[in-house]
Amino acid sequence: MPINPIFNPNGDDAIENRSIWFGNTTNLMQLNDVRFPWTVNLYQQMRENFWIPQRIDITQDVVDYANLTNDERYAYEGILAYLTFLDSIQTCNIPHLKSSVTAPEVSLCMAEQISQEGMHNQSYQYIIETIIPPERRNHVYEFWRTDKILKKRCEFIASLYQKYIDNPTSENYFVALMGDFLLEGLYFYNGFIYFYNLASRMLMSGSADIFKMINRDELSHVRLYQKLIPEARKIFTHSVDQIYDMFARAVEHECRWTNHIIGNNILGITESSTEQYTKYLANIRLRSIGLEPLYPETKYNKSPYTHLERFSDTKKEAHTKANFFESTVTSYVMSSGVTGWDEI
Repeated sequence: MPINPIFNPNGDDAIENRSIWFGNTTNLMQLNDVRFPWTVNLYQQMRENFWIPQRIDITQDVVDYANLTNDERYAYEGILAYLTFLDSIQTCNIPHLKSSVTAPEVSLCMAEQISQEGMHNQSYQYIIETIIPPERRNHVYEFWRTDKILKKRCEFIASLYQKYIDNPTSENYFVALMGDFLLEGLYFYNGFIYFYNLASRMLMSGSADIFKMINRDELSHVRLYQKLIPEARKIFTHSVDQIYDMFARAVEHECRWTNHIIGNNILGITESSTEQYTKYLANIRLRSIGLEPLYPETKYNKSPYTHLERFSDTKKEAHTKANFFESTVTSYVMSSGVTGWDEI
């Protein structure tokens, strides 16, 4: 895959000649006239999502953490470790994919995504350093080393990206791009549900508030890839079977990990509901890029966690209107100091 020069004085910025990949622009951010107008609204939404984790009070969570069951505490720490991995790897990976994007308005959205991924990692550190006792913190940071299931999970996800880094062909670029879509659209959400489940039982509500903010950011990332994947399918060599295979493996790995860290040990979450929810998410992500669901059974057309929507929907002091499960963000206002969201 070609890498954009820092400055291409021989480029042509005419709107009709712009493309997301393989274009020949000057690489200047001329945003007064863009070929992909959806980026303007999306970038504005991403910027208006700005928030700071330290403004969210999580002191009560210190008391709640001490009162969690052993299984709840194990899941809390393990999921934090997993989500830290996901946002860490995105912070490293997105710049590689962005370097081949030739539409400046798309590049701008990806730059904001990188910033948000870094801030999410700051949020995890804030949670760990505030809530987890000092003697347990290294255990959380090193969880991926000591837990074989999580280590395999991390290696599987990273391998899709590393293959492109090692061999930057257009075919491997498409696989890495699909890997990003799976990460943003599938991998976070069983973890989010766990924290919303605790909040529904009046536990760890501060942590849940932080994850609401992260959740909202991830919706904008999902929307970005919902736009990029259909465009990529027009350009890069691939097959529908390849996409379905990637989704099937992602669902398998996600269920295995979630059942390992949560299983049937947490009130309100079961291995059956995990399978239903993960396959439900896979179906709506496939529909969003113009493909038929992978799991046509009726039960996979609905979420088993609709009762938790009030903990995850993004509509309170920020007046951010979104359908959490369909990832359709419709309006944003400045959101600094936001502590939660209203029900729809």
